[in-house]
This record gives sequence, C-alpha cells and structure tokens, in this order.
Amino acid sequence: MRLPNLRLLTDHDGKSARSHTTCKYKCGNQCFREHDNQSDNEYFGDITRRTVLRGAGVAALGAGAVTVLAACGDNGSSGAGASSSAAAGNGAPSANVNAPGLNFTAIAPNKADAVTVPEGYEQAVVIRWGDPVVPGAPQFDFDNQTPEAQAQQFGFNNDFTDLIAVEGKPDTFLMVCNQEYTTGTAMFKGYKEGDPTENQVRVEMAAHGITVVEVKGEPGSGKLTPVLGEYNRRITASTPFELRGPAAGFFTRTAADPSGTRVLGTIANCSGGITPWGTMISGEENYTNYFSGTDTPPLDGLKEGWKRYGVGKDEDAHHWMKYEDRFDLSKEPNEINRFGYLVEVNPHDPKSTPIKHSALGRMKREGGNIYVTPTGDVVTYCGDDSKFEYIYKFVSSRKIQPGKGAAAMEANMRILDEGTLYVAKFEGQKVENGKVPEGGYKGTSTWIPLLTTKADGSAESHVEGMPAENVALWTRVAGDKVGATKMDRPEDIEPNPKTGKIYCALTNNSDRGTEGKAGIDTPNPRVKNKSGQLLEITDNHTGTDFSWDLLLVCGDPAAADTYYGGFDKTKVSRISCPDNVTFDSHGNLWISTDGTNATFDSNDGLFGVVLEGKDRGLTKQFLTVPFGAETCGPVVRDNRVLVAVQHPGETDDATADKPTSHWPDGGSSQPRPSVVAVWKKSGNIGT
Repeated sequence: MRLPNLRLLTDHDGKSARSHTTCKYKCGNQCFREHDNQSDNEYFGDITRRTVLRGAGVAALGAGAVTVLAACGDNGSSGAGASSSAAAGNGAPSANVNAPGLNFTAIAPNKADAVTVPEGYEQAVVIRWGDPVVPGAPQFDFDNQTPEAQAQQFGFNNDFTDLIAVEGKPDTFLMVCNQEYTTGTAMFKGYKEGDPTENQVRVEMAAHGITVVEVKGEPGSGKLTPVLGEYNRRITASTPFELRGPAAGFFTRTAADPSGTRVLGTIANCSGGITPWGTMISGEENYTNYFSGTDTPPLDGLKEGWKRYGVGKDEDAHHWMKYEDRFDLSKEPNEINRFGYLVEVNPHDPKSTPIKHSALGRMKREGGNIYVTPTGDVVTYCGDDSKFEYIYKFVSSRKIQPGKGAAAMEANMRILDEGTLYVAKFEGQKVENGKVPEGGYKGTSTWIPLLTTKADGSAESHVEGMPAENVALWTRVAGDKVGATKMDRPEDIEPNPKTGKIYCALTNNSDRGTEGKAGIDTPNPRVKNKSGQLLEITDNHTGTDFSWDLLLVCGDPAAADTYYGGFDKTKVSRISCPDNVTFDSHGNLWISTDGTNATFDSNDGLFGVVLEGKDRGLTKQFLTVPFGAETCGPVVRDNRVLVAVQHPGETDDATADKPTSHWPDGGSSQPRPSVVAVWKKSGNIGT
C-alpha cells in the first residue's frame, strides 16, 4: 500500500488540509508561519481560557486519529468512474427523500485516480492544461514547452469557471476560467526546486491568469468542445491591466510605470463571478509568495502594510525574481501593491484592457459575486481567504445601464469604481466548543463602512486616522481598526439568485482557540477547526444590518460538534473544507471542497445541499475528483455540471519524472489540470 501523503503527517502537524507541495506552490506555506492578523480586535463569545483549552484537547485527539487514517489510502486506477451508493457507514442519504435537483444516488467516498459520478451519468474532459485556445496555437508538447506556446494554450491549475451564452448560437458559450498557480515539479521533468531555468519561469508566467474560450455543446449530451473562435483569449502574468480607484498612483508607482496605473499581469486568481452586464470578475489571492528579496520595507509608509499582509514572509517557491526585477522586493518594493484586487475582464472583446478595481479594497481576495436588488442597486460580496480575516461588501452608487452595445458595456464597467466598501462585524450568543446550541448557530450583525469612492474619482475614508488611499491599499488594517470579526478563512461568497440570501464558505482554521489566538465565537464555533462551516446571511443589501446563521458545521456527521441544517445527520453525505459555492435552478446550494483528505480518507468532491423546507440541510455527494486534486469552479445547469479539477496527483512524492496520477489521459501520461463536464444520460441533473 502506497503512502503518498506520509510527509503530510510529519511536516504539517494539523496546520493544513493540503499536501506540502500544494502549500508551497499555492500559498508559500503561509499556514506554517505566524498568521497575518495580529490585531487585538475583541472577539465575542466571552469564553474562559479553561473552556478553550479543554475543548482543544478533545478536538486534537479526534483530528489526529483521522489524519493517520487519511494518509493510508491507495491511489486508484486512472480513468472515469461511476459509483454505487454510499455505504451507510459513510452517511448515505435516504433514498426516500425527494429533493428536486438532487435526485441522484450519492456516490461513495473514494481515493480513485478518476472523476467519479453517480450511476446514470456520463462525463468528458472539456479542456486540459496545454490545449490550444487561440487560433494558430500549437499542440501541447510536454517535453518541449515554450512561453510563446503556453501564452496561446490553456493555463495550469484551473479554478473558477463559468459559462456565458453566445447570442445567436444555441448551446454555445464563452467559458471563462482562472489559472491560479503553477507547480514547477509537476510541469517539467528535471525541475530543480529553488533554481528554475528562465524558460521554465517564463512558461509558468504564461500559464497563470485567465482563459476565455468558446465551447459548443452536442445534441443529446452535456459534452462541450472547444472552438478556436474570435473571442478566445489568454490573459497571463504579463498582460497589461488598468488599475483604477483610490490606490492607483499611491505606492503603486514603479520604474516601469511612473503613473502607478498600468500593471502587468494578474496572478493567484482563485474564485470569481459573472456580472449582470456580462463581464468576468476574479480575485487575486495568494500573490505575496511570488515576491521575495527582503522583508524590510525601504519606506516608512510601507511598514505597517507590509507587516499586516505578510510581505516577505511567505516562501517564494516560484523564484520569478531571478529573471524579472519587479518581483524582487529589494529592487521594486511597490510592485506587490499592484496585486490583491478584484479584476474585471470583458470576455466579449479580446482586445479590451482588463481592470483592477481598488475601490473594493486590497486583500488576499478569494473572488467576488454580485447581487442586484429589486431597485437596481449593485452589491458585491467578497472574502479575504486567510486565517482570522474578514468578510466585505461593496455597495455601488451606480445602476446598471441597459443595452448590449459598447457604450453600455463601458458605462457598466465603471460600476465597481464608485460606492462604499463595508466590513462585517458579527454578533451572537455565547457558545461552548463542541456543543451545538438548540436551534443552531445564529445572530444579528453590522456592516461597518470603510471607504466611499465618488464619481469624480475622489474618495472618503470612514476609518479614523487612515486616509482614503491607505484604506484602499491596506484594507486589512482598516478592518482591524474598526473591530471587524476574525473569521475562519472566508472563501467563496455568493448570493442565491432565488432568495437573495448570501452564502459564504468558511473553509477551516486549525489555529482557532489555540494559545494566543482568537477564541471561538458563534460564527466560528470550534477550536482547531479542521472541517469548516457554511455561513448563511440574510442581508439588508444596501443597509448596514443583517442576520445570519450557520447552515452547516462540517465534519463527521457522527460527531457532536457537527450540524447539517437540522437535518437527520445519519442521512447525509459527510462534507469537510467547503471552498466554492454555486446554485442550481431549484435553489439548491452546491459546494466544492478543498482538503477532505485531511479529515476523511477520501478525495475532494462536489455536494448538493437543500436550503428550504423540511429537508433543509440534506447534503448529497455528486462527484469526487481524482486523487490529490481539489474540486474548483462548479457550474450547475439543468443539463450539465462543470468542475475544474485542480492539481491532480499533487502529493509530496510526486514529480513530473515520477507522477502519482495519470488523470485524465490514463496510461503513463502526465496529470493535467482540466475542466470536466458531467451530464445525465437521460434527463436533467438531479431529476
């Protein structure tokens, strides 16, 4: 029996749900240093230290036992898979529950090197890393990669994905997809960690960013095939962007860009969304680990911000500074301040300049998603995906201009330039670690204003002692000063289009309630939280008050500290480490996971959850991704489901010379991150 994750046990000590390799290349091992939020914000809960430590001991004992078990899984055979029903010991949902949109037989947890789907469903890869995107792009050649070729091909480690219908072409879409990060050891044979060649670095830079590619469906199937069409585009770490808003020109000026408004590239693009006016928005998340050279800021004005954002503290696994000075903090200290924004791309115009919006602040941004109120107000929700960071919303002062022409698009791409940025402060009842309150976790809370950006480009700070440009650039510091609530890694946040309620995945936080760290509170109720929770917000979208509850407190359904919306926990699929969320046409929530292997002996997957009625909280697993992979970017339509399979086979003993996965092509092939479509052989999804 292989033990591909053995290093996970010795190096991670419960700090991360990922392999050491993923942690190194994705986020610079930030879990293994002191977290960035050292503010003394008061956390509610008012629990005694004795209660915290008593709970921590119990949590640590259970978590350790699970982690050892998870490391013992076999690497399954490659290829596609269909599953029989989940065994009762794995929390199989009741076959008698009728849940529109979720009427499929939940799959069993597994460790297969395959995408596993329910019986009666089929699947096909839509596009892989290296597949041609731009007309004239060469075919992928793993052993002879060049930056010129990669800049025309599908990028590495796909994340957020969505489909935008092409007008006048039935079942034809623009598929937009983030390429979050690269793993040199998986991309190149003979790769020397810490000493990549210039060609390897340039290929990796071209493999980052965003892809726009036309895809076409097939009659009677959910399959999608790429078309080398006129809209296709690759945006990379070198593509010019326009930086707008209060941060533009403020500690963003460089030798190459004295204006501080023309930025090259986007990196670490995690989740995102589609705006009502047809653009894509994407969050720049773990960008700090692409910069190194010094952790000492050369200017006094950078000291507080650098410290709060962990600049120079993460491990630089990419070493781009060897070949581009802008990634060397000792030579170009302002370059890093040009990342961490919500970016906006017009996929309908491949020649358009993408935008970075600083009016929404700067952070390690998971993504952003928009809700339009009945009166036409545009509200954007987003999270800062690090331990003990905050949840934000932005209420625009502009309304959507109707129409599909260039003038309407230009006007609507100004919507995120004007408005007020808020941060969330939660309130709720006292909680005890490991004990679910009667009626679940809930509370009423407040949005605190941080920054208002006006139509003329000027901005007003609402934070005492911080000018507006500081709030836009050092948004975390602003949140500290107003007493925002420290959360357990707020990841994807999306509004339910049917109800307007907001759903936020809080992935995990192994430091919660430990010595010197923030203790538990109602929205973050567990010490050493390994499995995460799912937050449901009922918002006064343009106002400052909201109520909330925890829909799910994830983990083993047999454990006393888990909660599945009040549903019978013996009839649910177990879920851990929620990451991305989306909705189907029935109003069900769908959740993809990142890190299940650290909690259970199984691969990550995609789950459907009932939100309303007597079956609220029913959770069913629809698919699993291959061994070592993360489930990203779910898209759920009536006739198909898409997922982005990120870092397949990325275990600590895997390299391009000795891969531990051969998905998706099987045989002795190299693993390739890919987008997959799944559909029902007869009928719609979940019917």
